[in-house]
Amino acid sequence: MRVLFTVSTWPTQYAAMVPLGWALQAAGHEVRVLCAPSQAAAVGRAGLVPVPVLGGMEEVLRLRLQYYTEAVDGIWPYPWLPPHPLTGERLDRLDAFDIGHFDREVAPELDASTARSFDAAVAYARGWRPDLVLHDPGSLEGLLAAKVLDVVSVLCLWGPASPHDPEHMRIVPTDHSGSFARYGLGPLDLAMIERVVDPNPPSLKVPVEAERLPVRYVPYNGAGPAPAWTARPPEGPRVCVTWSTALSTVSGPDSYLLPRIVAALDGLDCEVVLTATARDVAALGPVPSRVRVVENLPLAALLPGSAAVVHHGGSGSTLTSLWAGVPQFIATFASEQQVTGERVAATGAALHVPGHLADEAAIRAGVERLVEDDAHRAAAGRLREEVAETPTPAALAATLEALATGA
Repeated sequence: MRVLFTVSTWPTQYAAMVPLGWALQAAGHEVRVLCAPSQAAAVGRAGLVPVPVLGGMEEVLRLRLQYYTEAVDGIWPYPWLPPHPLTGERLDRLDAFDIGHFDREVAPELDASTARSFDAAVAYARGWRPDLVLHDPGSLEGLLAAKVLDVVSVLCLWGPASPHDPEHMRIVPTDHSGSFARYGLGPLDLAMIERVVDPNPPSLKVPVEAERLPVRYVPYNGAGPAPAWTARPPEGPRVCVTWSTALSTVSGPDSYLLPRIVAALDGLDCEVVLTATARDVAALGPVPSRVRVVENLPLAALLPGSAAVVHHGGSGSTLTSLWAGVPQFIATFASEQQVTGERVAATGAALHVPGHLADEAAIRAGVERLVEDDAHRAAAGRLREEVAETPTPAALAATLEALATGA
């Protein structure tokens, strides 16, 4: 069987799909991943075969435009304005971004680029003839190609956010290029999504208006090395701090919370391990002696045995923490992260605080509560059991084969 993946321009958005790609390959199926040229190396490092033919709007720009629209509509929840959609610089007023100029001069070329990306996906699919197409929510090229070829397609969620969440936090982009209509399918409609692979434990209650295909979340946090010390149990409570690879780029400089987190945890009777990008680590400056700072350490190697984790609500951090059964302190800076924090907090396995309210006192008190309170640890343990009871990627691969072949 031939299986075609299409993925967005953000590695963390398709990381949850990688183990399913491994499972399909291990079962003897051919797997190809359509991606943007910027993602070819990341896909290759994950052990999958990239086909770098996609284009369109970068995910960073799409999200910044979404945040700007929230601010215009009066539903942006933070006391600062979102960053300039094109430059990422701090906005001091909304009209500093010339939306009229963007609509006239920039958007048409972006739409044309998106149309070319859809065309490239359809052209490749027509030549390669896949039996099954899998795509992440940000890459609708897979959905279109599957519809044109009349083969089974499946959307793969990357975390607790859903295409069926409220409009302002929707993780599926709008087809401004009109490509679905151009291929005779009519305007893009969420009803076109007929099946959804869901890596979330049932207790998160992620809304899905399609056939749900549950899968056990298997962490893939990149291909970095795991130091030998990660195999040894910590001598006392370990608190992990992990931060986004692109949060400041997308949400602006006010979302860079690492110095505040380090200051809040200073003096706690625990070991603190912080992992972040090289740029974010460099911006930290000196840190207390009980804080171990590492760059890009795979979270799955760090979390088991930890007492708590602090992060920004990214899907990879959230699901890996659930997999490890570790209570979470989640400080969020965007609508998708907010819904993630709210859903995990509703289970009792996390504390969620909007980023602008996450001052040193709130962070310290929250982490102390997670470390000392058995209720949060028990809730996290229950979710870990739910993850372990969900069908493995290998089992889902067999289900997908039956769907694609009609067996």
